[in-house]
Amino acid sequence: MKYTQADEELETLIELNGQRYWIKNHWIKIDVRQVEKNEHRPHGIHYSLTLHDRNNTRILGFDNAHIIKKKGRISRKYSGRIVTWDHVHKQQKVEHYLFSSASQLLQDFWDAVNEIIDR
Repeated sequence: MKYTQADEELETLIELNGQRYWIKNHWIKIDVRQVEKNEHRPHGIHYSLTLHDRNNTRILGFDNAHIIKKKGRISRKYSGRIVTWDHVHKQQKVEHYLFSSASQLLQDFWDAVNEIIDR
């Protein structure tokens, strides 16, 4: 079996499982585990990367722990629905996240963390 850069990136991400970091009155939690690839997790990982304030409130989270559905007009209940597992929590707002690679996930997460902390 050929070992690719994508495989190495996933291994690096999985090795971060269980890590906790404190940074400027915030803390970061990284939970990642390998799972069977399927239609919901084609990259073969279950992940949750979160940023919490000093009161333990999650203010940012990248994860694929549950499904989200794109909201549409009630009269068009079934047309144009997009179902995704990868998403971003920005306080109470949940948005679709396009998972392209493990390294891009880490980059996007740390960019968002730095933006919040630098405010």
